Amino acid sequence: MLMRRRGAPLLAAAATTAVVAGTAGVVHHHQQQKYARQEAEQEAAYQQANQQGAAAAQQQMAAAPPAAAPAAAAPGIDIAQLQQLSDLHAAGALTDEEFAAVKAKLIG
Repeated sequence: MLMRRRGAPLLAAAATTAVVAGTAGVVHHHQQQKYARQEAEQEAAYQQANQQGAAAAQQQMAAAPPAAAPAAAAPGIDIAQLQQLSDLHAAGALTDEEFAAVKAKLIG
């Protein structure tokens, strides 16, 4: 009669489980790195677009001809430029901080 070892199937199952768990860990780590890299690339693209929009807004504000201020406005405040600035901010071309900085510069 042949004798069978009782521990062999259990050992094989444990080894298979260890290999599967190790592979799953490596795949998970690789996916996390991939997602982090994609997120960093998206953030960099967003920052670059934001900076380009701010630069374009500042160029547009500098190139805009001064309009006559209405009688109700304080002297030296260009309402047309403030309106353009507000439109750019509403469109998302300027962040809140950029909007506030340019607005403060215009108001004086």
